[in-house]
Amino acid sequence: MHACRNLLPDGRWHFQHGPMDLILQADGNPGAVAQAHERAWQRFEGLLQELVNELPALRAPVGAVCPLRGRVARRMWDACMPYRAGFITPMAAVAGAVAQEVLRSYAQDGIDRAWVNNGGDIALHLAPDQSVTVGVYADIATLDAAQLQGGLALDGQIRITSAMPVRGVATSGWRGRSQSLGIADSVTVLARTAAQADAAATIVANAVDVADARIVRRPAWQVRDDSDLGAIPVTVDVPVLPEELVRRALQQGLQKAQELQSGGLLWFALLACQGQLVATAAPQALAGAVWPQDAVTESEVGSVFA
Repeated sequence: MHACRNLLPDGRWHFQHGPMDLILQADGNPGAVAQAHERAWQRFEGLLQELVNELPALRAPVGAVCPLRGRVARRMWDACMPYRAGFITPMAAVAGAVAQEVLRSYAQDGIDRAWVNNGGDIALHLAPDQSVTVGVYADIATLDAAQLQGGLALDGQIRITSAMPVRGVATSGWRGRSQSLGIADSVTVLARTAAQADAAATIVANAVDVADARIVRRPAWQVRDDSDLGAIPVTVDVPVLPEELVRRALQQGLQKAQELQSGGLLWFALLACQGQLVATAAPQALAGAVWPQDAVTESEVGSVFA
């Protein structure tokens, strides 16, 4: 298996290697952009092997002392370290940490803004006075070709400016490619870095939960044999639940998100479950966020899928 890249019709790049699936875009001086794209590709090519080399330690619970050597591996550990009182492994931040590493290639003069979207976990570079808009779409199970062609009815649009202390956006939930202990369709987190957003989204999504015998859970290793969660039960199916149970689950998740926000571990969080939405208190800079029913626009860096 080799890394591959493809230039998309709209000028974005698609990098893929095993589980790493990145969409990249940059605006600015054409020469600087071209050079940055090439540097990003050179960094990406060997990244998977670097992580594989330390995979046993990356799948082990985070402890008091970091045993990892690689820059990306240590970034994963650092992002997860605040949550080590519970069970967490560095893999909870892998997608965000990879996006963040590749984005380093764009932090240079001549690049106005750039983003690396690793399956919904996004790292951002914003020069002064620049901004991007991220679209949030919670229920990927209902997505079809007609919606993609006609414009998505979003659960939220979040405009991020260079003045905000936000350079990472991540989403977690039981429906997506990551495993979750909770029932959230999606938890989208804004944080200082993509790795920190990734870890925080995992923690908050796990907290969106309620006891109900109809919710189907299985040991993580039965769902995916290489899971770092081992025998911990993960959510595999959630039926339509009474609105009160959904509200209760969301309030549990919101309480956790508020704790992380107070501790400086996330800047903002939007939680979605079965058509209900809750969010942490929005910083004043987010007062212009556009919420449901707005279609995707060309200025967006891409939708964040759970």
